[in-house]
Amino acid sequence: MQEFDPRRQTFRFAPAAAGVGALAIALLAWKLTSPQVAGPEAPPALDPAAIAALQHQAFAAAEAQPGFTRPENVAVKILPGETFEAAVRRAGVAPDEARQAVTALGGAMDVVNIKAGLKFDAAVAKPAGEQGHAKLIGLSLRTGPASAITLSRSFDGALRLRELEEEVKQELTVADGEVHGSLYQSAAKLGATPTITGQMVKLFSHKVDFREIQPGDPFVLVFGRKVTESGRTVETGELEYAEFKGARFYRFERPGGGVEYFDESGKNIKGFLLRTPVDGARMTSRFGMRRHPILGYNRMHQGIDFGAGSGTPVFAAGDGVVVEARRWGGYGNWVRVRHANGWETGYAHLFRYGKGIKAGQRVRQGQVIAYVGSTGASTGPHLHYEVWLNGRRVNPVGAKVPQGTVLGGSELAAFKAKKAEIERLVAAKAETRHLAQAAPRLTTASLHR
Repeated sequence: MQEFDPRRQTFRFAPAAAGVGALAIALLAWKLTSPQVAGPEAPPALDPAAIAALQHQAFAAAEAQPGFTRPENVAVKILPGETFEAAVRRAGVAPDEARQAVTALGGAMDVVNIKAGLKFDAAVAKPAGEQGHAKLIGLSLRTGPASAITLSRSFDGALRLRELEEEVKQELTVADGEVHGSLYQSAAKLGATPTITGQMVKLFSHKVDFREIQPGDPFVLVFGRKVTESGRTVETGELEYAEFKGARFYRFERPGGGVEYFDESGKNIKGFLLRTPVDGARMTSRFGMRRHPILGYNRMHQGIDFGAGSGTPVFAAGDGVVVEARRWGGYGNWVRVRHANGWETGYAHLFRYGKGIKAGQRVRQGQVIAYVGSTGASTGPHLHYEVWLNGRRVNPVGAKVPQGTVLGGSELAAFKAKKAEIERLVAAKAETRHLAQAAPRLTTASLHR
């Protein structure tokens, strides 16, 4: 909880009445305060300059503890078997002050049945002579994604308890950036969770070979989220839009309740079969004649191999029904899925099967059906992947599989309205980024006039 720093200024302000120390701690612990009443009447609104002056006065007073150094933040994590009081004392606080703090906190939470690993921040001022116990200036404890408890001192030295609750709003956010490192890392820096980025990877697996990602490749993600006033993401929603390598995909909920992704023209981008049924894997062997690595002679390789670590999830390449989930000779653990119109896919050398995967089980495209292994005639962990058409194996790379559906009529009109909304958000974010990049150049130019 890095927000708890008694020396950091904030732009939020509550009218002064309960003590300067209380104001400083509450302001800086969570960047928000609960209103306090200074008297029978609320004080008049202040302009930014007056607010800044009062804040400065409050911060100076909070730091001016006679005989003590300026307050500093101490992050504390409760250890196994440790009491809350003992944890507060580890911040350097005297036993009686630690006891007072825990007693005060007891008015808002259970301070007895606490779990190891609970974290809180304590603001303490150390004795100027470096001897003796530190003085507890305040304490901040997050109790939920949008709530916290703070303790801060009033003028009479007493510890005052505050329960803080931030307003949570739902919004669409735009993550607009470039790949530097991995795609997951780059998206995470812009607020996208691994789940959101994973959705994107599955969407683009029909169109993009993720082994060919280059540093600097641009990407855009639009997704829903619940966010607090201070910018903390409480929960992420659905991926509404993704743009990568020249392709753009939009989420659209059809009147029947089904949710699908479509390209700019309203064509369903969900290909009949995934090009790569395992994330981040490299193709290590193609379809065709090759020298068998174990048998030592040339023979037909009737699928393609993807190199991946043992335990890597394997996805169903398309909607269908599992017709085999068993041991099959040199293929080791094997799964075969029957799709529509005579198409089937096979997955070999598996470490184990996905939850509930057995013959007769219906699966959806992208569902985890197994995990990469090295069972059967295998020299190491990899996935052997096959595609069958009307009982004959075909090259998974060159197979001409059926395409998705195309929206029309009222569905297409609703889709275009949703698409226009997304495009406005993306354009606004791009304009904001452009202005932010131009600002330093304008400042530098003005200095040289």
